[in-house]
Amino acid sequence: MKNIDIIGAGIGGLTTALFLEKKGFKVTIYEQAESLKPVGAGILLASNAMLIYKNLGIEKELKSVGIPVNVLNITDKMLKPISKIDLGYFMSEYNLQNIAIHRGELQKILLNNLKATNIKLGYKLESVEKTKNTCKFIFANGEVITSSLTIGADGIHSTLRKSIAPQSKIRGTNQMCWRGILKYDLPLKYRNELNEAWGEANRFAFVECGNNSVYWYAVKTIKESSSKISTEDLINDFKTYNPIVNDIISKTKKSAIHTSKIQDLKPIKKWYTSNICLIGDAAHAATPNMGQGACQAIEDAYAITKYIDPEFIEIGFKKFQKSRITKAHHVVKQSRYIGKISHWENSLAIYIRNTFLRLLPERLNINQLENLFELKSKMK
Repeated sequence: MKNIDIIGAGIGGLTTALFLEKKGFKVTIYEQAESLKPVGAGILLASNAMLIYKNLGIEKELKSVGIPVNVLNITDKMLKPISKIDLGYFMSEYNLQNIAIHRGELQKILLNNLKATNIKLGYKLESVEKTKNTCKFIFANGEVITSSLTIGADGIHSTLRKSIAPQSKIRGTNQMCWRGILKYDLPLKYRNELNEAWGEANRFAFVECGNNSVYWYAVKTIKESSSKISTEDLINDFKTYNPIVNDIISKTKKSAIHTSKIQDLKPIKKWYTSNICLIGDAAHAATPNMGQGACQAIEDAYAITKYIDPEFIEIGFKKFQKSRITKAHHVVKQSRYIGKISHWENSLAIYIRNTFLRLLPERLNINQLENLFELKSKMK
């Protein structure tokens, strides 16, 4: 039985471990966190991710704790729709339900389904020493291991990536994001919907994500040098939005609001060496504007397990990258573009943008999602 090591116990790393277990591999995950605490945020599992989890046999578990999302709305500040996508199409055509779920619930389900994977916590990777056939990993806790086959799922700030693409660059966007979750009784008309409201250089979104909880995020244009990461001014920043927006913000505990700069990874040409391969954000981190970050990592988990071959490691990695790189880089590019146009400030430009989006046929939006999800080819 071939041993495979995974660096990082995020969604991508855990999903990969599940697939590898099913193929009979012995898996060890090294995670820098001291404990796997549920992260206080929500996540949208789109149809492409749900198809992968259906393949894994955990779709029903996810649906039991998540909330079906039937509609995606881009709206103005008062929540008047600008663009609408009816996700019921994917249910009727492919029997796949988009769901919103608490990230901690997803993590719990993945962990509960792992049977033999050894997860080692408190292993922060500090450096990598490569030889022809193995890699030596030096961890901050003093441990040193040698690995002959490693998957890097250690996120946008990947240490492993430095050994593969030392010139890789994390790019800023001049945008700050606040994410929160709270118990909240949403008005009936907003349930089973994700609404993202676009204003002037800011936006706000919310969606029910299970257990009477609402996940929300607020994004604002900032100066890259700005040190302002406080949540104190959020109410004022969004005071011109629909009253429900400020009600959601004001009722969220400060401890449940997480702040981060929105960044992505400038596309890199190669994700692997002879015995290390990157997946997820370590390989192709995108801004969250398409809600595809975790979904693309989940697709990676399926694909790398399909192509991995302990006897011909580098050939398998090459096939994996070829199958995924075009789509993953498209998501990075498109997501960055959406982040820019959603934060326009000029009133005339905003009017033209909104008018154009209103005139786009909904069928065109569905076709674009269908192409992104690649469901026709995967369902064959």
